[in-house]
Amino acid sequence: MQKFFFYFPASTCKQDALQKKKNAVLVDGVILNGPITDSKAGEKFVEEACKIIMEEIIQKADDVTEKVCEWRAPETLKKILDLEMRDTGESHQKLLQLCQDVIQYSVKTNHPRFFNQLYAGIDYYSLVARFITEALNPSVYTYEVSPVFLLVEEAVIKKMIEFIGWEEGDGIFNPGGSVSNMYAMNLARYKFCPEIKEKGLSGLPRLVLFTSEECHYSMKKAASFLGIGTENVYFVKTDERGKMIPEELEKQVQRARKEGSAPFLVCATAGTTVLGAFDPLDKIADICEKHDLWLHVDASWGGSGLLKNCYSAKAAYLFQQDKFYDVSYDTGDKSIQCSRRPDAFKFWLMWKALGTTGLEERVNRAVALARYLFTILNRLNCIEIFTHSWATYALLLCKSLVFKGSHPYHIAISFLI
Repeated sequence: MQKFFFYFPASTCKQDALQKKKNAVLVDGVILNGPITDSKAGEKFVEEACKIIMEEIIQKADDVTEKVCEWRAPETLKKILDLEMRDTGESHQKLLQLCQDVIQYSVKTNHPRFFNQLYAGIDYYSLVARFITEALNPSVYTYEVSPVFLLVEEAVIKKMIEFIGWEEGDGIFNPGGSVSNMYAMNLARYKFCPEIKEKGLSGLPRLVLFTSEECHYSMKKAASFLGIGTENVYFVKTDERGKMIPEELEKQVQRARKEGSAPFLVCATAGTTVLGAFDPLDKIADICEKHDLWLHVDASWGGSGLLKNCYSAKAAYLFQQDKFYDVSYDTGDKSIQCSRRPDAFKFWLMWKALGTTGLEERVNRAVALARYLFTILNRLNCIEIFTHSWATYALLLCKSLVFKGSHPYHIAISFLI
């Protein structure tokens, strides 16, 4: 085998450097046509960081011998993490150590011993989807800049609409339930008085909405953000299981009308935060139909609102109607956000990997585990259980109290059943 060695004298390297300097485009002393970052070093950093993620997070995700959290007090943690931003950048080695520290002192929500109603362990398919979307850094607002993810979102929403039982519908993925509730409130208000888009709140009657005493706190927050006012959120009494009482709703609607207010919305809940109560939707729907009120159901784990023209700002520079493709795929005008993350892609890839049957099996397993836990805890004398006849949640309250100083602490656990 022949070997070839190439030798470039120092003078040649200097000449290349000088040539680059001669060709440099300078503005205020800044070279405009030079490299901004060292791509090779950047690629190496990403490679080493991914190795840390694989070893410290993914491979340890189901290891019960690992800690859920290596707890440190705030002031101690500040010193460990070295949070200060300096004039000069840190070395890649220091940054990789920071990545290690962040992982070490963070709560491992994928850990088998981490229990919380908002988490369900690691899903490798949606995790890969997240890696892809973060690397591509897309924004879902027009088809021309995000063709794949818009089609993915459309497919997921279409399938979800089929499961709900609707023949047609529209929607987008939102950052969370709180934003979805605000969308629903704004949509209901637009339905009640469409002129509000152009004229604003001036000249409108006092708008009133109704929701359960056990509703999510985002309902009050949404009323505040939208200018409706938290005092105009009428809370309806619930029964001992946390469900809205339809007769009480009827009384509240009648009360609002006698006060000269304008009822426009009822927010029911399918799975409240604390008790997991399901409001009697059929009876509530009858009352809404009787009084011509918009009915929104907060499904806690999502609940996409049906959006149409309510949020459209008709940004002509962005949402031109004479594009070379079907502009109905430009969904950015439906959202209060312009740049929107492709969250549907995570759900889509997981759904593709598991199939509808696989997703159903996961839900069935979660319910079976909860029933098993319920059965075990029901045998213990130290646990008092409050539950529904068919409910989604059970709330457990330990009879034995843990004392810290002179203050008793109740231990409460929520889980699917």
